[in-house]
Amino acid sequence: MPQNKTRATDADVRRFLSEVEPERRREDGLALDTLFREVTGWQPQMWGPSIVGYGSYHYIYDSGREGDMCATGFSPRKASLSIYILPGYHDYGDLLADLGKHRLGKSCLYVNKLADVDTEVLKYLIRAGLEDLKKKWPVKLS
Repeated sequence: MPQNKTRATDADVRRFLSEVEPERRREDGLALDTLFREVTGWQPQMWGPSIVGYGSYHYIYDSGREGDMCATGFSPRKASLSIYILPGYHDYGDLLADLGKHRLGKSCLYVNKLADVDTEVLKYLIRAGLEDLKKKWPVKLS
């Protein structure tokens, strides 16, 4: 089986966030780091070159493919903020309606700027996502 491309690294999270461009994206990234630390109680770890992750889990699919991934996190990408709530957003329709301006991917929420969303709703989504993930896979600190 091939290895996952996205793996935990020893890269410095603060350094990564301090170098994010443009400035608004950097400020949102630093604010998200504070928010995720508050919600999870965990220290962040870099996953791949651009994902700031909190906690981790080991998965094994029916196909036999297995690997490790952050339990939740975000990436301050140039086009938008990518917020990872695993295992996905399938049961959060009502909450997402209250979140504010966003787009959805499979396990990713795209936000243009943090000011576009209700951060209290986002905190609830992060907590709910972690609880859902724990029902499927054991979650541990990174």
